[in-house]
Amino acid sequence: MNGVITSKDVLANFRIIWREFGFKCLVRCLWCTVDPHRNTTFLEVAFRK
Repeated sequence: MNGVITSKDVLANFRIIWREFGFKCLVRCLWCTVDPHRNTTFLEVAFRK
C-alpha cells in the first residue's frame, strides 16, 4: 500500500470527505489527484495548516 491519494479513492469517498472534512478539503484532494508531480497522502491534505 502506497498511501497516496488517487482519483479513484477520492471519487469513491466523495460524500464522506465533503461531510466529515468540508468542501476545502475535498477541493484540495481533487487538486492533488490532478497534479502529476505531487504524491500526497490524505492525512497531509486533511490536516494541513
